[in-house]
Amino acid sequence: MRIFRLALAQINPTVGDLEGNRDKILAFLKKAEQQGADLIAFPELSLVGYPPEDLLLKPNFIEDNLNVLEEIALATKETACLVGFVDKTDDIYSGAAILQHGKILGVYHKIFLPNYGVFDEKRYFQAGQEIPVFIINGMNVGISICEDIWYPDGPPTIQAAAGAEILISLNASPYYMGKHILRERMLSTRASDAKAFLAWVNLVGGQDELIFDGQSMIFDPEGEICGKAPMFEEYLLTADLNLEDSFRQRLHDPRRREINLEDLPLGHKVTRRLISEALPKAQKPALIPAPQPEWPQRLKEIYQALVLGVRDYIKKNGFRKVLIGLSGGIDSALTAAIAVDAVGKDNVKTLFLPSRFTLPISREIAFQIAQNLEIELEEIPIDNILTSYLETLKPHFREKNPDATEENLQARIRGNLLMAFSNKFGYLVLTTGNKSEMAVGYATLYGDMAGGFAVLKDVFKTTVFELCLWRNTQGEIFPESVLTRPPSAELKENQTDEQALCPYKILDPILKAYVEEDKSLNEIVFMGYEKTIVEKIIKLVDQSEYKRRQAPPGVKITPRSFGKDRRLPITSGYKIS
Repeated sequence: MRIFRLALAQINPTVGDLEGNRDKILAFLKKAEQQGADLIAFPELSLVGYPPEDLLLKPNFIEDNLNVLEEIALATKETACLVGFVDKTDDIYSGAAILQHGKILGVYHKIFLPNYGVFDEKRYFQAGQEIPVFIINGMNVGISICEDIWYPDGPPTIQAAAGAEILISLNASPYYMGKHILRERMLSTRASDAKAFLAWVNLVGGQDELIFDGQSMIFDPEGEICGKAPMFEEYLLTADLNLEDSFRQRLHDPRRREINLEDLPLGHKVTRRLISEALPKAQKPALIPAPQPEWPQRLKEIYQALVLGVRDYIKKNGFRKVLIGLSGGIDSALTAAIAVDAVGKDNVKTLFLPSRFTLPISREIAFQIAQNLEIELEEIPIDNILTSYLETLKPHFREKNPDATEENLQARIRGNLLMAFSNKFGYLVLTTGNKSEMAVGYATLYGDMAGGFAVLKDVFKTTVFELCLWRNTQGEIFPESVLTRPPSAELKENQTDEQALCPYKILDPILKAYVEEDKSLNEIVFMGYEKTIVEKIIKLVDQSEYKRRQAPPGVKITPRSFGKDRRLPITSGYKIS
């Protein structure tokens, strides 16, 4: 049998931390060597982190990444090492370097550069022009990078036709809910069509608004999963691949014999490159069978993604403690729970900032949540400050009736106090607004929008309730009162969110259709919603773009989040019909 021991290093790098990423790569390389791996593969741009954005416009950054790559190469021995990095010739490329025996022995350049959604790669990179098959330890290996594998006639398909028995795809594939189903279906098809082993290694961790969920996978030549790494954690996935399985499958499939490598749809040059001859047969250490963890249930998956995003944003930006305005509402309660699960109860402080409109039940809930989470809660009434504001403004507003101005003063006082604590003690303020509120502008600039990171920015209000119910199944945190009371900003008497907007069970599906699916007014009305309500919501969404541009970053969990995903002009005369 021809056995190839392959290791996939699902790691959590930090963008720009070349030395830290190097050390992580070397630590995983050492583990793979101890396991007797023929090759260890790291994710796309794992040396520099993803996405490096305009760091790629700094020549020193490019040179530093190349120098650190040389350091990693010097540490390699018989285990080949495949590392994502930034290559430089006359331009720069997203590359995969093959390192072995202390040297850089081969490089693959990414061919398909995504430029949609959160991706902006054509801004930075040149596309590769060659499709190589590498001979590594005597085995034919096809290497590709992320987007390359999403095309049916892309590099992996061509490499398989040119003799590659193992296809390795390096990825920085961001998370959103349910994306794993789409990935797995596509990868299974690629493996079975190629009649090759297919290894897909992905980043894990948070980077600004993006979450990388890992879920690295290995497929056999029939398209069945033979190894799968867990979600949301670093992991070394190692498996023995019997390449006779690939050869056996190909004998029964004549399709690849019909492919003419001289007449390829991409027009790229196909080459074969020798990296290393077959190693002498040696006794390898016993290998624990690769795991195949189950995909988590939907709400658990979302919650874990939010926790990872918060933890990495705090850690990678050098913060230790966070501050939250705990109002007695469900959004701030969920934000506090996620923060505790992310960084621990000792690193979460909360403020309760009541005004004359704050109901007694809000105070009761806030202190109950703090007690359940075992976090510090400090109460600072804001009525005296509000009175001072109102008296100061009274002569200037004497001919005006009270309106949202006076309501927003309360939110801005709270924002000022939270930021004062942030400045004095070094806390990162976590804002508590959800996607429903951000969509329609039901939030106050420089008030409840003031902070460093928006945990629920991509979480609809209906999902907030679902997540609280799920989190209670892991240990009760949220009292029944916070789950059943009507949501309210409590900025005036008898105020509720749904009076100002509409019931969230109506609002959220309309927002999903308009914001995430780009459906028109008429299409949404056809879904069964009243035209006047849809018109009102669309108007609120459109006129709130300027607010969202000033909101802090937050965790992306849907296919279309506010920020890098959805890029609409602030100034626009176009009206949706």
